[in-house]
Amino acid sequence: MVITIPITKARINLGEVVKRVHLDKDSFVLEKGGIPVAAILDIDEFEDWLETKDPDLKDQIRQGYQEYKKGTAVPLDKFLAKIQAKKK
Repeated sequence: MVITIPITKARINLGEVVKRVHLDKDSFVLEKGGIPVAAILDIDEFEDWLETKDPDLKDQIRQGYQEYKKGTAVPLDKFLAKIQAKKK
């Protein structure tokens, strides 16, 4: 859930905000004067966001989506079976 709060309220309740982000996976948008200026989100979500900034990863996602649209993508179970067979 995304919750919008004034930055002053977040500062006063920072411990509770961080607890909700960590345990409940809530995200907070911090506003200053009614304008969104920052966000607080779970570290896993932040790491996922950082990965999307990687140009190589974007290319891999784009290529995978094109393969999926063409029908040439391999189902995960077959892909994993192929990897396991190569290990033997």
